[in-house]
Amino acid sequence: MDIKVLGPGCPKCKDAEKLALDAVRESGVEANVEKVSDLKDIMSYGVFSTPAVVIDGVVKSVGKVPSKKEFLSWIKPA
Repeated sequence: MDIKVLGPGCPKCKDAEKLALDAVRESGVEANVEKVSDLKDIMSYGVFSTPAVVIDGVVKSVGKVPSKKEFLSWIKPA
């Protein structure tokens, strides 16, 4: 699983990255969490508000810090 947290490095972006890492640890799912701060890379996802979360190429959240519960629902195996 590939999780990208998109954002320039603002406090909310850092919070989203921390929650993503916590959710991965808690769930036991094998995942790569990457922080993307390059504006061109962020815009390539069609995202114009940060923080944003992309999981396996699918934008899951834009413009807010998702809750840990939301992260867990996105990454739990089906």
